[in-house]
Amino acid sequence: MRTLSEITAALDDLYPRRWAEDWDRVGLVLGRGGNSVRRVLCVVDVVPATVIEAIEADCDLIVAHHPLLLRGVSSLDPAAGYKGDLVHTLIESGMGLYTAHTNADVASPGVSDALADRLGLVDLRPLRPLDGPEHHGTGRGHGRIGRLPETLTLAQLTERAAAALPPTAWGVRAAGDPDRHISTVAVCGGAGDSFLADAAAAGANAYLTADLRHHPV
Repeated sequence: MRTLSEITAALDDLYPRRWAEDWDRVGLVLGRGGNSVRRVLCVVDVVPATVIEAIEADCDLIVAHHPLLLRGVSSLDPAAGYKGDLVHTLIESGMGLYTAHTNADVASPGVSDALADRLGLVDLRPLRPLDGPEHHGTGRGHGRIGRLPETLTLAQLTERAAAALPPTAWGVRAAGDPDRHISTVAVCGGAGDSFLADAAAAGANAYLTADLRHHPV
């Protein structure tokens, strides 16, 4: 059985906090290092449903992608909002909480590698590589670009994405000529509008991302 400190040390090795954006909040959020960890639940968001799921599954740790406390808070009054209530619930249940966000986005393998793998892309490279000698030749960076083993139309690629990815309320949406031939695809987990120019410059025929914010696009 591992301790929380051992688990978080392993996660910090995989996703060093120095790789995170300056505005991000990553690493251990809640939990005592000496606590034993037998079961872990990995989630995208820390919300009431996922916290309940972790408790019912008898987990000792939640590893989340999106930070619960991204912006500063002045109170954790459980009556003032769901975040304060969740923090109290986590502490009272003895649940640890760890976040790996933008540092997991740029890791290799990272979030975008998983997305590219679901689409069957090969010959992957970063869409925007990380700067610095530490990252040279590592494959680390924002997004990924690769090629399809066989050329698809945009309509076929959209169908493949819809079948390969977890269902959502809005599904997969595509813009462009549905009959256009696609051989090179760029992907980015999360809000990828800031990498549209990178995808175009890299010669991508299609770009798949989780979010496109209104004003940047």
